[in-house]
Amino acid sequence: MDAHSRFAPRLPGPAINPIVDNSDEPQPSLSDLHDFEPKLEFDDTELLAPSPLENVMVGDFVLADDPELEPEEDVNPLEDDFEDQLREQSENFQSPRNKCDFLGTDKQGRHIFGIYASRFPEKSQLEAFVREIIKEIEPFVENDYILVYFHQGLKEDNKPSAQFLWNSYKELDRNFRKNLKTLYVVHPTWFIRVIWNFFSPFISDKFRKKLVYISSLDELRQALGLNKLKLPDNICDLDDKLNPSRKPSTPPPSSNSINASRQQQHKMATTHQFGVPLKFIVVNSPCLNSIPPIVRKCVDSLSITGVIDTEGIFRRSGNHSEIMALKERVNRGEDVDLKSVNVHVIAGLLKSFLRDLTEPLLTFELYEDVTRFLDWPKEERSRNVTQLIREKLPEENYELFKYIVEFLVRVMDCEDLNKMTSSNLAIVFGPNFLWSRSTSTSLEEIAPINAFVDFVLQNHKDIYLIDVNQRTVSVD
Repeated sequence: MDAHSRFAPRLPGPAINPIVDNSDEPQPSLSDLHDFEPKLEFDDTELLAPSPLENVMVGDFVLADDPELEPEEDVNPLEDDFEDQLREQSENFQSPRNKCDFLGTDKQGRHIFGIYASRFPEKSQLEAFVREIIKEIEPFVENDYILVYFHQGLKEDNKPSAQFLWNSYKELDRNFRKNLKTLYVVHPTWFIRVIWNFFSPFISDKFRKKLVYISSLDELRQALGLNKLKLPDNICDLDDKLNPSRKPSTPPPSSNSINASRQQQHKMATTHQFGVPLKFIVVNSPCLNSIPPIVRKCVDSLSITGVIDTEGIFRRSGNHSEIMALKERVNRGEDVDLKSVNVHVIAGLLKSFLRDLTEPLLTFELYEDVTRFLDWPKEERSRNVTQLIREKLPEENYELFKYIVEFLVRVMDCEDLNKMTSSNLAIVFGPNFLWSRSTSTSLEEIAPINAFVDFVLQNHKDIYLIDVNQRTVSVD
């Protein structure tokens, strides 16, 4: 059943049924028991009795059946003109075509999606709007992911009712709820805090801990581990207004600073394998066929029977502190032993290597070509992809990309057990293989990148018919 059919019957829907229907969602596998989470984030015991929300959640938080409520004298604060500060920045803001943005990956390689209150349509169109958001991000939520909600721009005519919010949550697929690791609320107001307190009695402690309030964009960048974060101007303008005392943004690097950076790179320890160019590693480390030692160790460790078939091998997030500790040891030149390291930590280490390269493995030069992949006629895709990979990639990039693709194909061969299809692997590795030089990658751009990687995984035999070292050999 797709997201549309799941969603349609309940949005905005009648009053909440206190009886929880039996779900046809599959139970977690035995390998997933350690990360099991109840299907409902709300405490079901609160719903066994007649729901107190039925009288409250019928409008925009109006306590309709409260006999002591006197609307003429007592105005419900949740219905008041509550978003003056946020609304003034968005009066002339035109909603873009896409409903949410792909903001990148966080420090643990998890996809980050941005949702903006300023893009909400009027209330009558909210149901369709939510369906579109679900459709946009549904392919990604089988993996751990992050949501960032930007509260700037919420207005009286697009404010969702509490009943709508509740029903929206109840209709989400389990993966949406379970695999959401953090919900950041940026520039929260008194209104948001009151809403959260309003729902608090009905929400589990586990889900409550996922909510994090963020007061500034600098704080958000730090939390996500992103130096660059491309956001709409209205949100940046509000952040400047709310945080006038913050340090000014770092100016563009001058030629002197660029030269200093290059000199610093020359002074960098030759043992570094994380956070440096691939060429640097190939020149300074014992690389066989241009494969960095740590990449070969990760692939060898993950290729073992009983490991490569681990369910969700690349979907789960490894322990961040363990990954960071291993990266530091590798950069110091230590010989790390991965035999006793958790499989998801090793998988996270491999993804982190790709993400930390100063230039993506598929190079900035190929970015525009790859993001046009879906525009190519299907009959031309094989030729174009082969040409890009075999003729435009530097030799060390080609060799490493080929090596990782061949490993991912072996992962695909175990998809009955690990649930990692070519599509799932493309979603995980696409943003780690390629990103923009200057801006965040939008959802519209990430789709062709992932489709490109998916195509390579499914057609790897045709693409890699010859070895890179034979490309320059002429035959008389």
